[in-house]
Amino acid sequence: MSAQFDVMPLTPAGERLLDAAAELFYRRGIRAVGVDLIADAAGTTKKTLYDRFGSKDALVALYLRRRAQRWHAFVRGYVERVPPGPQQALAVFDALAERLADQDRGCAFVNAHAEIGGTGHPGEPVIRAEKAAMRALFTELVGGDADLGAQLHLLYEGANVAVTAGGQPDGVEQARRAAARLLDG
Repeated sequence: MSAQFDVMPLTPAGERLLDAAAELFYRRGIRAVGVDLIADAAGTTKKTLYDRFGSKDALVALYLRRRAQRWHAFVRGYVERVPPGPQQALAVFDALAERLADQDRGCAFVNAHAEIGGTGHPGEPVIRAEKAAMRALFTELVGGDADLGAQLHLLYEGANVAVTAGGQPDGVEQARRAAARLLDG
C-alpha cells in the first residue's frame, strides 16, 4: 500500500474526533458539518479539535487519507486471495460490489470532490492521489499495461458512480463483465 495514505498515530481524543468526523463527513457532507458538531459527537471540545488538527480543512484531508488507506488495504485483501492473472483485476470489482452493498452514499472521494474540488482545499491532492493509486493498481494487475489499466479504472469509476448516483444496481456487475471482455481481448 502506498505510504502517501499513511496516518500518524493519534491521541485517544484525536481518534474520537477523526472517527466522528469521518462518519459525519460521509453521511452529511463536508460543508454541512461544522467543528462544533464534530467536537460534540466526539465528546471533546473545539479547542481539542484545533489543537489536534489545526483546522477543519486539515481534518478533512486526514479523513480522506485514512479512508484511502483503509480502502486500499481492503482491495489488496481481495486481490491477494486470487492467483496472479486477469482474475486479480476482476477482484477489484468484487471488492467494490461488497463496499457499495454497505454504503449508500457511494464513493467518499467523488462526494468530497463535488464539495471541495477546484477550491485549493488540502483534501484535493488526497482525492487525486486515491484515484491515481487505483489506476496504478489496475495497471500493476495487468502486468504494467498502462492503457489497459486506465480502461479498467474507467470502468471501475463508472460503476462506482452508476450504482449510487445513477441508481443502477447492476452497475458493478456490468462493469465487471466489460472488464472481463477487455481482459480476454
